[in-house]
Amino acid sequence: MITFTLNGLEVAVEEGTTLLETARTYGIEIPTLCNDEALSPGSACRLCVVEVGAAPKAKLVASCDFKATEGLVVRTHSNRVMKVRKTLLEMYVATAPGSKTIQCLASKHHVTQVRMRPRNDTCILCGLCVRMCSEQMQGKAIDFVSRGEQRKITTAFAKKSDDCRLCGGCMYICPVCMARCQGPQAETTLCNACLNSAPPCNDKFSDVMCYMDPCVACEQK
Repeated sequence: MITFTLNGLEVAVEEGTTLLETARTYGIEIPTLCNDEALSPGSACRLCVVEVGAAPKAKLVASCDFKATEGLVVRTHSNRVMKVRKTLLEMYVATAPGSKTIQCLASKHHVTQVRMRPRNDTCILCGLCVRMCSEQMQGKAIDFVSRGEQRKITTAFAKKSDDCRLCGGCMYICPVCMARCQGPQAETTLCNACLNSAPPCNDKFSDVMCYMDPCVACEQK
């Protein structure tokens, strides 16, 4: 067993356990758009970022593929971490404002503005569909192609794939496929319909005060 510190609490996990798995085991929720327990880690969306190490040398890592080590010090909801997550969510809302999954996460993490120009894309390149097709459906009908701004997910040579079984697994797991409540013709980029009116405790402290979802104390204010 490996022992380390998670949000000030000494925890023990088996060797090879990731920080994301550890946090979930101890009831600490970490957001992610590219992770699924049935698939290999993707570490693409970076929303699962956590802070490891002690200040001033603490660094940010993706918890989905960062394995716990003996004596490690981890903070999952520090002020620094929360600012990065909000910025990333702002970027994802601008990329795919039609996604209910992304909009709900944005409200949950108190994203109240989008400073980027909306793109209205139908893909955030999280790779969930690629891994679902390959690992669960054994189809390997789709994959990433190109690089940089031209990077996208498609079939080989952008033609109908003989390996595709039309199972729908790619659409089922896609975080963008679930349309936002206002429909495809929503007037605003940001929804915020599910925004918690209570201010997050990170505005007053360097870490969140509890890890309940939702925080009972905040909900009563």
